[in-house]
Amino acid sequence: MRNSPVPATMQAALVHEANGAFEIAERPVPEVSAGHVLVRIAASGVNPLDTKIRAGAAAHAKHPLPAILGMDLAGTVVQVGAGVIRFHVGDEVYGLVGGVGGLQGTLAEYAVVDADLLAHKPANLSMREAAALPLVSITAWEGLVDRARTSAGHKVLVHGGAGGVGSVAIQIARSIGTDVYATVKPSQFDVVRSLGATPINYTTSTPTAYVLEHTADEGFDVVYDTVGGATLDASFQAVRRYTGHVVSALGWGTHALAPLSFRGATYSGVFTLMPMLSGKGRSHHGEILTQISKLVEAGQIRPVLDTQRFTLAQVEQAHARATGGQSTGKIVVDLV
Repeated sequence: MRNSPVPATMQAALVHEANGAFEIAERPVPEVSAGHVLVRIAASGVNPLDTKIRAGAAAHAKHPLPAILGMDLAGTVVQVGAGVIRFHVGDEVYGLVGGVGGLQGTLAEYAVVDADLLAHKPANLSMREAAALPLVSITAWEGLVDRARTSAGHKVLVHGGAGGVGSVAIQIARSIGTDVYATVKPSQFDVVRSLGATPINYTTSTPTAYVLEHTADEGFDVVYDTVGGATLDASFQAVRRYTGHVVSALGWGTHALAPLSFRGATYSGVFTLMPMLSGKGRSHHGEILTQISKLVEAGQIRPVLDTQRFTLAQVEQAHARATGGQSTGKIVVDLV
């Protein structure tokens, strides 16, 4: 199918300075380039990192302001650049595509996207549901599959099991055939149980206690820390001796490695932004999302969405809800 005609301008949400308000403005629709596609964005996921970039508190994302924020999208391909063979005009796609490293974000009606970062949207999800998945599912997959080599029969502990990455990590681990446990507060027990994990109350139970109760003091084969800080230190105490593996998406602090070393276990960090920032390894993100689509279509992964809906004109309120601790799942901004 030929490239579709597109308007000359689009609506986009811009932030001009750290902690600045969003401005909804007319911007030129970017021109498609070789290896890229132009996507008409239907929905944009809101991640905690988006709010940190807006606040000027995420130097590692290297996204200078003023900028269009937003990393996740779901939408429809409307133009295809030279050399792109996986996608065609009219394809419904999703991906983690911008909002860092100077790449245009997804709080806009259109974006030119490196085709390697995209996958075909799960057929059984709405655009809104699909936009909730890219960052969290890639992060979960890289930790469990790429780093820890999680396999059937493992006992997996997910710290922060009711969060965005944690909720998907539980479901990926379950799809592999593991026995999954998740640290949460009591109000989140039902959420992680519904995803297939056994809840552990982190507010009252210590690593020593839950390792004894759930692993007969052997430790968990894989511990995925999605919280950071003291939770990563607790992970080093909870992992199985010799063969255990700790992974963390927030391993940025200063930590004592002695507890991990004395268990003879290993550690890996997950830095999901690296392919976008470096330009290297981008096709693997598209490959991961292709696998996620298969799991979603097989009924093994479902996104957990916040009940409140937002339009592009309400992006300020969406960010406020994300930072206010009121959401009950992933926040998504609808653009169509």
